[in-house]
Amino acid sequence: MMEDTLNVIQQAEDFATQILQNDLSDKFVYHNYYHTSRVVEAAKLIGTESGLSETDLEIVTVAAWFHDTGYKNGCVKHEESGAVIAREFLSSKEYPEDKIRKVEGCIMATQMPQIPTNLIEQVICDADLHHLACSDYKDMADRMQEEIEHVKGEKIDDPSWNDMNIQFFKDHAYFTDYGKNTLQAIKEENLKAIKKAKKKRKKDEEYIQKLEEKVAKLESKVALKPDRGIETMFRTTSKNHLNLSAMADNKANIMISVNTIIISVVVTVLIRKLNEYPNLLVPTLLLIMVCLVTIVLSILATRPNVSQGIFEEEDILNKRTNLLFFGNFHGMDLKQYEWGMKEMMKDVGVSLLCRLLRLEWPLVYVPSALSLGCGPLHGTRVLRCLLISSIRSLSSWLY
Repeated sequence: MMEDTLNVIQQAEDFATQILQNDLSDKFVYHNYYHTSRVVEAAKLIGTESGLSETDLEIVTVAAWFHDTGYKNGCVKHEESGAVIAREFLSSKEYPEDKIRKVEGCIMATQMPQIPTNLIEQVICDADLHHLACSDYKDMADRMQEEIEHVKGEKIDDPSWNDMNIQFFKDHAYFTDYGKNTLQAIKEENLKAIKKAKKKRKKDEEYIQKLEEKVAKLESKVALKPDRGIETMFRTTSKNHLNLSAMADNKANIMISVNTIIISVVVTVLIRKLNEYPNLLVPTLLLIMVCLVTIVLSILATRPNVSQGIFEEEDILNKRTNLLFFGNFHGMDLKQYEWGMKEMMKDVGVSLLCRLLRLEWPLVYVPSALSLGCGPLHGTRVLRCLLISSIRSLSSWLY
């Protein structure tokens, strides 16, 4: 009897393994051979703890091997497909009809919601959801999430998935005494872990939202008012322009004054003496000519390089004009001039931020992101935290 039982179970295992490993779609990352083998081991354990006879334990084990083979034909009504596959196989092995019906009953009992009608069906139902009380529940839940996403063709965000798991835990209950007395307590611990993770994620979301609001405020302030570095640049450049213009005017004024005095002296004193000293005619004319040329050049030097005072948008974007010099914008429309100045301030701010990022990224931003509690968050959240940290450091560096 024992030999026949082992023979049937081994044949069922070999047949089911061939289906689960070769005939299932790759999208079934949860309902596969790994899950089925775990259910088989759990069925043996729960069946033994529940006091099943050798015959009933054989039926439960065979049903466990076949309960998910129906995924070969898709996930819709896979229990019915699995029952058909089990019947065809067992009938070919001349398995007793009464046992085949019990195997079919066990397979159909795993259909959600589970409604077992006897002990062996209760055993396989508890075994099918045994992973709810396992230490690796998180890994199995991730597999299930991935499989559902593949089947439905849509992404399930983590908060929604956690809510679904919490509701499933609340609705589920084990049927056997072993499940109620042993598995239920472990399942409750897993439920607490899910709720704790949900609460922590909620706090992280609230914290990130507050930081995003602060970032928005900083961005609005930057858009409304230039930072101190830009204001200092404006003041310094304007002062330099005025100083340079004053220096040029002073030097030209000195040259004009000196040469005018020379010409006045020559005209009032020397010209009257030319009749007496004709040899001074050429030097006098030469001196007057040099003084006149000097005065003319000095006057020309004081004239600004007058341009049209108009610039195009391409000149600003390509940095081909200097808006800090009044001669380049005196003929411009006020709105276009304001736009050009804002574009120039943006360019200065971006360059400053890039320089700060290059200098301080390895030392400031990664530790800052970790200090924000971004470690367990995914890629986009980490990058967002790094951005917030960079803005914090930029603000402290400038102010």
